[in-house]
Amino acid sequence: MRLRRERLGHGHTGLLGAAAVATRLPAQDLERARRFYAEKLGLEVAEERPGGLLYNLRQGSFVVFQSTGRSAGEFTQMAFSVDDLDAVVAELRDRGVEFEEFDVPGLTTVDGIVEVEGNYPSKGTRERGFWFRDSEGNLIGVGQSI
Repeated sequence: MRLRRERLGHGHTGLLGAAAVATRLPAQDLERARRFYAEKLGLEVAEERPGGLLYNLRQGSFVVFQSTGRSAGEFTQMAFSVDDLDAVVAELRDRGVEFEEFDVPGLTTVDGIVEVEGNYPSKGTRERGFWFRDSEGNLIGVGQSI
């Protein structure tokens, strides 16, 4: 049997081009992670299985899974795209989330917020964003195209 490949837009073809994508984040302490995502981010578990917590969002999902491995947290492991970054900043700061500060060539945060020129031009000309770490050390980003 031969599977038909369809052009999926933007020059992408292939069967995975039509697939949904979901993030998997490791946790050394699943209950600690559950509390963080509930108390700090306001997210509730949609489904629980032995060793894993599924979170469903408006567009997409992610799983936090029990792991003996630890995240290096040196790069963005999951990112949220939001429509109102300032509102999200205010809410998360009110909940006690601490934002990461960066000062590297091409990326410097000011009070935890960065503005990047030409980031994903198809979504806008620029992007504003910030990063924080969850209870397990995973580096999470939040951004808004502007």
